[in-house]
Amino acid sequence: MEPELVLTRVFKAPRGPVFAAWTEPTQVAQWWGPNGFTNPVCELDVRPGGAIRIHMRGPDGTVYPMTGVYQEIVEPERLVFTSAALDESGKPLFEVLNTVAFVEHDGTTKLTVRARVVKSTAGAAPYLAGMEAGWTQSLERLGVHLAGTADREIVATRVVDAPREHVFEMFTDRQHVARWWGPKGFTSTIDEMDVRPGGVWRFVMHGPDGTDYKNKIVYDEIARPERLVYTHTGGAQFQATATFTSYGEKTVLAMRMLFESSRERDRVVKKFGAIEGLSQTLDRLEAYVGESRCS
Repeated sequence: MEPELVLTRVFKAPRGPVFAAWTEPTQVAQWWGPNGFTNPVCELDVRPGGAIRIHMRGPDGTVYPMTGVYQEIVEPERLVFTSAALDESGKPLFEVLNTVAFVEHDGTTKLTVRARVVKSTAGAAPYLAGMEAGWTQSLERLGVHLAGTADREIVATRVVDAPREHVFEMFTDRQHVARWWGPKGFTSTIDEMDVRPGGVWRFVMHGPDGTDYKNKIVYDEIARPERLVYTHTGGAQFQATATFTSYGEKTVLAMRMLFESSRERDRVVKKFGAIEGLSQTLDRLEAYVGESRCS
């Protein structure tokens, strides 16, 4: 990665609540880390010289401990702190100086994160390579947390045993998609698949009882091989975001379906079995990727 990483986001919330989301442990634990990660330990002593202690748990159960120290706190304008990932012996693999600025305008907050590597070891390379993706997904999760959209979402995560370029291809090549898309027992016929912003994907899912389900998707964003965003229209309307994060030689795949309301989400869950359907679909993807790499 570059010596300094700079990311900027605008959140639809005053900076007071945004600042609180960075300094209250119960809130930080909800969004810190890439998609699919949780934080069973999140201890923040928010004062100059105060310690940071977070244990990030990956989708496969691996725990990644990190520590840090607050250097500057100007509520609600600015945070400066260090962060360090630890190896198995508890020694720092690298240290980053993080500066977070909060600027409010008309009830929104412009957040700027500057992350500068100040120390690193030979073993830090894989972590530093994924730092930009990790921060990007953390800020996406922060946005979800601030928006209070959890009751409008369906989320599922898998660790797929293949590089993310390969997994991304499984999502965007119609020949591959037709082999795994849909819950257990379903098959799919793809009529059109134009993978570009504004492009349309039309397909029919054939249920095990013979029922056909017509689908139309419009692609909103294509960021190969990191991210896909598309809108599903018709009987179930939602926006879906798929993120692909390198995890060694594997890929953390996170799927997020966002509905217009909690009522619509609940309707789709009840009528179409959306939670189990998404889970089974990703199970089929995992199996297909395994088969395709062995063939």
